[in-house]
Amino acid sequence: MAGYPSGAQRCFLGVAHGCSLARSAASLSSLPNLSSPLPAVAALGAAHRTAAETGGRLTRSRKAGSERVVHRCQLQFGEKGGSAVGPTRRGKGSKIMAISDGHGLPLAVHVASASPHETKLVAPTIERRFLTETPERLIGDRAYDSDPLDAQICERFGVQLIAPHHSVRSRKATQDGRVLRRYRRRWKIERLFAWLHNFRRVVVRWEYYPENFLGMVQLACAVILLRYL
Repeated sequence: MAGYPSGAQRCFLGVAHGCSLARSAASLSSLPNLSSPLPAVAALGAAHRTAAETGGRLTRSRKAGSERVVHRCQLQFGEKGGSAVGPTRRGKGSKIMAISDGHGLPLAVHVASASPHETKLVAPTIERRFLTETPERLIGDRAYDSDPLDAQICERFGVQLIAPHHSVRSRKATQDGRVLRRYRRRWKIERLFAWLHNFRRVVVRWEYYPENFLGMVQLACAVILLRYL
């Protein structure tokens, strides 16, 4: 079936050639046997004509079949591994930490093992920022609700961390509704990760060393910034 904007239309399929024809195969005239400059091409054409006349099927040679199998076989004999790879509930993997601005453009990216919690990776991510200036405030989800983390980020970088409290929090609340109004803008970092997932080398890590994988993530961020410009 050949698809068209108006609908689907049937096309005839040539038995000898194996391709879609614009008109009926019965209206084609038979051509005489032509000499080919390559004996292999001539032998292949004769085999196709024999298969079309007898109604049989053209068989591949054993050599060609073995080459096809070797081309499609999986040459990965061991489990993939490398540095900065940690176990998770779904297996082993790495974690990408990112910081974006108000427009969703990347400001900092960091690659680490998937084992440590996000609260332990905030400071290394800020240190890997692309600019010398530090943001005034950071907006995170409930996973970043940590009073020691708030004090560490504020004392070390002078950054205010905004994150909603857990429902089972027993300590005194440190953020009120006026500060949490900025939490509505957190969807922009989710959009940044959606843009990063358009790059296959970022979604699946193939590099053994984390420095090489971080270079791929930074290259994807550069492409996103160039597209915005």
